[in-house]
Amino acid sequence: MSEPTSQPMLQTDRITLVPLSDDHLEHEIELDADPEVMRYLTGRARTREEVEALHRQRLDVAHGAAGLGFWAGFVDGKFVGWWLLEPPARADQGPADGQAELGYRLLRRYWRQGLGSEGARELLRYAFEDLRLDRVFAETMAVNAASRATMATIGMQYVRTFHMDWEEPLPGSELGEVEYAITREQWLVSRTAPA
Repeated sequence: MSEPTSQPMLQTDRITLVPLSDDHLEHEIELDADPEVMRYLTGRARTREEVEALHRQRLDVAHGAAGLGFWAGFVDGKFVGWWLLEPPARADQGPADGQAELGYRLLRRYWRQGLGSEGARELLRYAFEDLRLDRVFAETMAVNAASRATMATIGMQYVRTFHMDWEEPLPGSELGEVEYAITREQWLVSRTAPA
């Protein structure tokens, strides 16, 4: 991708998505401190020091890829979680040009309110309309039914199951990870298809 460009602020019916900044660090610490939120990621809460290190890496995404990065989400001025679009990081994810990985993480008190899919839909719109990407994919543990349901709800389709090597496997990791994806063409068709 070319020179990095600043991420825009994005808006849905309920969520204001603000490019991640140092102002959001305490929110990230709160989010990652909930072991239930981190169940399919680390299996445990993260320490402040771990989140501070990850915060720097999250900010770096926006500096390394045009228009991509992390967004902090707010509903009525209250932090609810973050969403991301970042370039592929592993060889098995395919080329970085023309595609991005979608992710999201919400505070537990905002689960099951449709916010995850609402924010993710806006990132798909931004990826395909504004950035003109060809493909967006997402990954999660095969046993993470809630995240898989969000992926399916926003029109992503199951692509594959694959296995990662973990030093400390999480419960359910023996069933592997799954990838879901949607192309710009599929997204355009879904927007014109009758409900």
